[in-house]
Amino acid sequence: MKTIGILNGPNLDRLGKREPEVYGAESLADLEKRLTKKAEALGVSVSFFQSNHEGALIDKLAQWADEGVTGVVLNGAGFTHTSVALRDAVAASGLPVIEVHISHIHAREDFRHVSLTAPMCKGVISGLGFYGYEAALEFLGQ
Repeated sequence: MKTIGILNGPNLDRLGKREPEVYGAESLADLEKRLTKKAEALGVSVSFFQSNHEGALIDKLAQWADEGVTGVVLNGAGFTHTSVALRDAVAASGLPVIEVHISHIHAREDFRHVSLTAPMCKGVISGLGFYGYEAALEFLGQ
């Protein structure tokens, strides 16, 4: 059975509380329930990890690559725009990675328009809310 990693970066543990006008009213736990249900329908398993710490995200990518995870849905949050180290970890993992953003990053502040990690990813989904994660999971679960 394929296993897809769902990797969420800083402040995503605050979903439902942090800027609900931007990120919605649902929590990270709600997202994980939704993705677990979607994974069951696709016949794949999911592994979830969230951290506010850059090194923890990098370590998890390497761990998943070594464990044979078949793909990763990545929401690097603020690190998307700032972390060369996360970019390098995505490249070094050898895994197909789909970058996901809940909000439409190109309709927001200028600094959010540049993703350091996107060039290392197989694709990017932005602005579709939690559905973006489902679409990425469906793609990787094929």
